[in-house]
Amino acid sequence: MARLSDILVVNAGSTSIKLSLVDDREQSSAVESIEDAGPVSAVAHRIVHGGQLFFEPTLLDDGIVVELGGLVELAPLHMRPALEALDGARRALPHVPHVAVFDTAFHRTIPERAATYALPAEWRARGIRRYGFHGLSVAWAAEQVAVPRLVVCHLGGGCSVTAVRDGISIDTSMGFTPLEGVPMGTRPGLVDPGALLYLLRHGVGVDDLEAGLEQGSGLRGLTGTSDVAALVASAEPSARLAIEIFAYRIAQAAAAMATALGGIDAIVFTGGIGEHAAPVRAAIVERLSFLGEFDVHVVPSREDVVAARAARATVSSP
Repeated sequence: MARLSDILVVNAGSTSIKLSLVDDREQSSAVESIEDAGPVSAVAHRIVHGGQLFFEPTLLDDGIVVELGGLVELAPLHMRPALEALDGARRALPHVPHVAVFDTAFHRTIPERAATYALPAEWRARGIRRYGFHGLSVAWAAEQVAVPRLVVCHLGGGCSVTAVRDGISIDTSMGFTPLEGVPMGTRPGLVDPGALLYLLRHGVGVDDLEAGLEQGSGLRGLTGTSDVAALVASAEPSARLAIEIFAYRIAQAAAAMATALGGIDAIVFTGGIGEHAAPVRAAIVERLSFLGEFDVHVVPSREDVVAARAARATVSSP
């Protein structure tokens, strides 16, 4: 049974939807359904993309929900299930405040040199810039490992690498959408845009291209599966190559973040792969050994605690 001080956190990611209760001591427990949550003081919704509209935790109303609907095309794999979960939660719990907490918000501190794409001004005026994602996870990792120069590798269904200086994001691998950066479970990461233009000009439709990039690329595109544990255990050449590509690209991204930071004091691995795939972590760290000494940490992701904290502050503020 929930206490009245509990916050229900609805975390809709690209591969799962998790519900948890977070109390005022920041202890959390999983719940199977909203009906199992009991009485709560607020509901926090992790929303992946805030676009140009949302930079802070935001109390939800019908108008805000409509505006969030306009952002679906920026991250359809995440935003569609998040908005479906949000709608269901608002219907089930209509008399408590609902707060949207945005993954992109943590990265608003990225300087223009890192956030700006070298594109025509009229395109950039449409809001095309680097937004960055996994902000709740990175914020938690940076809080747990408080060093001046930190690289956070969030490796799960989606994967990103972030440079954090003194707790502040200064660069990250994901960009305008969660497609950019390192290879992921079903997304490719960095791809020559000319290759995508080539596909469009040679019979691949926009919808098929989107589906292939969102759900048929990355480790799945290389091997037919996004199960990292199975790939690590496999002796198949395609599996070995996929893990090698995965670790190589993440190490490259981490080295790029070392450029932003002027070196690395520590590297954090978090997310399902980051926390549980020791051989992948070892391969990444080995490739970064040329950078000299740095600490390596495995930090379980606590996006629910960060989201609940933000919602609690938003609801209690005058």
